[in-house]
Amino acid sequence: MSVLPVKDMSNTFIEHSIVINNFVTSVGNQLKSSLCRVFGDSVKYKWVENENKPVIPDVSINCDIKNRRSTNFLGVPRFVMEVLSDTTEECDRNEKMELYKKVEVAEYWLVNWRKKEVEIYVLSPDETSIDEADYRLVSVVTQQNEEELKLHMFPNVKLTFAQLFDGVD
Repeated sequence: MSVLPVKDMSNTFIEHSIVINNFVTSVGNQLKSSLCRVFGDSVKYKWVENENKPVIPDVSINCDIKNRRSTNFLGVPRFVMEVLSDTTEECDRNEKMELYKKVEVAEYWLVNWRKKEVEIYVLSPDETSIDEADYRLVSVVTQQNEEELKLHMFPNVKLTFAQLFDGVD
């Protein structure tokens, strides 16, 4: 597996940032009184499984925020969301998804702001191996089935499709 480098994403569309901010604001307010925190694309994670090279998810929910060294989290977030762009989609669907599976991020969302579509993956035991887990696609949420948008690892947190894509035309 190739090591993921830190990339400058300053050329992303504004809609990319709008989706991230909508999620962080809506979900972050609901998790204030918990041990978990929501982070936008400003935090780095370092894991042995990635040769300790920093990885920056677009959004993460981390319930182990004390497990850090300097400016990097060492623990694994329970949730990660990547907002797809032309330059990152292949990496988000392949290398990052593989890495998140390897470190056991429990829930992984791929958000396509252009199509207004959310792919929700949940880590499930692999039936062919006792020690392995794999992502199972739980749903692909669009305007037609927007009521299916939910955080599986945080069932008490509410986020509507309209909130996530507010300001994205």
